[in-house]
Amino acid sequence: MTPTIVNPFLQHMGIQITKWSEGIAEFRMPIQTWHMNRAGALQGGVVSTLVDAACGYAGMYAPPGAPEIHGVTITLNVNFVAGVKAGVLNVAAKKIGGGRKIFFSEAQVFDENGTLIASGQASFKYRLNT
Repeated sequence: MTPTIVNPFLQHMGIQITKWSEGIAEFRMPIQTWHMNRAGALQGGVVSTLVDAACGYAGMYAPPGAPEIHGVTITLNVNFVAGVKAGVLNVAAKKIGGGRKIFFSEAQVFDENGTLIASGQASFKYRLNT
């Protein structure tokens, strides 16, 4: 069964979660014309959103029936490696460490041909869902 995203912003962006389990998250996003900047290339903020979301989800998995886990981004670092103008992006993230209050993740974004578009790292603070 494919997991679903309950996040209005990510849904609006067309981002779909394809894999989500303890310590990992994978997303895909078909590139739309409204994801482009004025030069006709993919807007860097779209790529940054993918890195941020995937890194966050990698550290916030809760099995079915368990309370949801939430967090807020503390730091986000994105390294842009190549440009892309069309197709589908895939991002894979994994949790790489942390403790009771903070966790760290890293992600890579690829185009549909497997070319690395960007990589990134992020840290998050767990928060209570209030």
